[in-house]
Amino acid sequence: MKRRIIFLDIDGTLTEPGKNIPPDSALRAIREARAAGHLVYLCSGRNFDMLSPLLKYPFDGVIASSGGYIRCGGELLYDCPMTPEQQKCALDVLRKNGVFCTIECVDGSYTDEGFKDFLKKHAGEGSNSEMLRWREQIESSLHIQPMTQYRGQPVYKIVMMAEDRRQLDEPQRVLEEDFFFSIPQGGRFGFVDAELVNRSFDKGKGVVRVCERMGIPVEDSIGFGDSINDREMLQTVGLSVCMANGSEEVKKMADEVCPAVTEDGLYQAFLRHGLCGES
Repeated sequence: MKRRIIFLDIDGTLTEPGKNIPPDSALRAIREARAAGHLVYLCSGRNFDMLSPLLKYPFDGVIASSGGYIRCGGELLYDCPMTPEQQKCALDVLRKNGVFCTIECVDGSYTDEGFKDFLKKHAGEGSNSEMLRWREQIESSLHIQPMTQYRGQPVYKIVMMAEDRRQLDEPQRVLEEDFFFSIPQGGRFGFVDAELVNRSFDKGKGVVRVCERMGIPVEDSIGFGDSINDREMLQTVGLSVCMANGSEEVKKMADEVCPAVTEDGLYQAFLRHGLCGES
């Protein structure tokens, strides 16, 4: 039997967005795949702290912070935070343009309190009240703390929220040499929800690093995702699968589409490709 290595995005793929409990069918798929000799890795934009509640389940390792922090079992394989100069430059130009920031470290995430204040002020307008409820739920479930609690830890990624796409024009010009801007089409709740990721890494580079370390050819890897921040992973793996609840853009680039996370999609896809079965 050919040994495969499987990479799973979390939000919208392994779990419903912002949650930490996978469906029983997904856990069964993972358990049976590992029992058959395959490896299963988390591959997420979340930082290590945000994905840590999932580590009580049996994974072989994690690619966190969109590839900036990688662990193979108990081994730290890759660790690439921003330099202090990069961090200062990025935060200065983003805040100059009125962009709200959440910075992600290994041990926590910290968000500009001004964003929630803005939403509360405009809670009666359009989708702002829904956005406020969503933001409060995400901050609670993923342990996002106010920026006043930040104590200078190394930063791996910045999540950005802007009212208008044009607010990111100057930051892109200033930062594009060192950073990639992941900006989904459309935007959530009328806001631009984007990520600033170091060009030294991405999920695809993380896949290559893990495959090389584990001695498994990249062509024997399978990746599951649902959103544009999974693009590099899906373009790198040997077989790419998008969830039915994923974006249309990602469905077009994936090799195939499987049922949604809420419809036992992972288990069905694992079965179809012979990754799991009765154990």
